[in-house]
Amino acid sequence: MIVIRNLYKSFNDGATYVVEDVSLEVAEGETVVLLGSSGSGKTTTMKMINRLIDPSSGTIEVDGRNVMEQDPVELRRSIGYVFQGIGLFPHMTIEDNVAIVLRLLGRSSSERRQRAHELLELVQLDPAEYAQRMPGELSGGQQQRIGVARALAADPAYMLMDEPFGALDALTRDTLQQEVLKLKERLRKTIVFVTHDIFEALALADRVAIMHEGRLEQVGTQEEILGNPATPFVRELFEKPAKQLAAFREHME
Repeated sequence: MIVIRNLYKSFNDGATYVVEDVSLEVAEGETVVLLGSSGSGKTTTMKMINRLIDPSSGTIEVDGRNVMEQDPVELRRSIGYVFQGIGLFPHMTIEDNVAIVLRLLGRSSSERRQRAHELLELVQLDPAEYAQRMPGELSGGQQQRIGVARALAADPAYMLMDEPFGALDALTRDTLQQEVLKLKERLRKTIVFVTHDIFEALALADRVAIMHEGRLEQVGTQEEILGNPATPFVRELFEKPAKQLAAFREHME
């Protein structure tokens, strides 16, 4: 479980705040999507969970432990992280990229190889075909699958996903969203997913946390948010998507 309480972040000694008084709980096995436009504070909030950014004040607990009382390197290795830039090492094979965290944890070469091949199969990339290839030989969608596999290497209970599909074309993005849903059902990970795409949020989230100008506007299920928007901002944000969803459902019927 991830528990965030009264979280603040300022980069100018309190003159302004990019995250302001955010409180949120993410239950075990739940996917919560942080939804908001650029500058809303969603990515900063997520990065404070694994201390890529330290909070100005407030608390974050993961499994009941305050993240500020943990070694940041060990904390980051215990939480899977997938981001839009992917960040594969271009001089390393796909197998070595997937297993990099296991190498840092001191696992044997045979264990790293076995785990990498298991994960390639999990993200539907045949190890016999892809394990010894280089990142530059793969498409953007394939590289993003490798990013997901790498995040799963140490079998973390928690995953942070920072707009991982934002740079992909619509068809590839939809395909990978479906793969995330399958992995979520199979692996039961606790996931915090950041996006600015309303439809992606509605497709993936158990609950959506809507952020605007550093503050949390509403947290709820798709039905709760569409049926009872808590603020004028949320109402306006979802007005057009709600009409589109209703029209789509009517068409399907």
